[in-house]
Amino acid sequence: MASLTTKPALVTLRQLLSELRKQSSAKKLSDNQMVQYVFSQYRKYQTTDQQLCKAADEMHYRAKTYFDYMHHIRKYKEINTEFKGKGERSVEDTARMVGFKLPHDPKP
Repeated sequence: MASLTTKPALVTLRQLLSELRKQSSAKKLSDNQMVQYVFSQYRKYQTTDQQLCKAADEMHYRAKTYFDYMHHIRKYKEINTEFKGKGERSVEDTARMVGFKLPHDPKP
């Protein structure tokens, strides 16, 4: 990955940590093994600005890919639980779910 002082690498690291925080059950983020692994990989592939290294770009790409994967899996789970089939629904429930209101029945 690029040096931690470069903006893209730092933004990606922050995004990864934010996503891990949302999905982690641990109280402290530093206790999470995935966080420790991410930091070790960032340190392992850290380069200086004077070096040109394909592995740095590759690792930044991988980190961004992992973030995208974790983010979209979490969003999928949220959407799936919200709209998961609950059997037969009434017309009122269906209208409310998509944001419509049914007109009131006129009194005879």
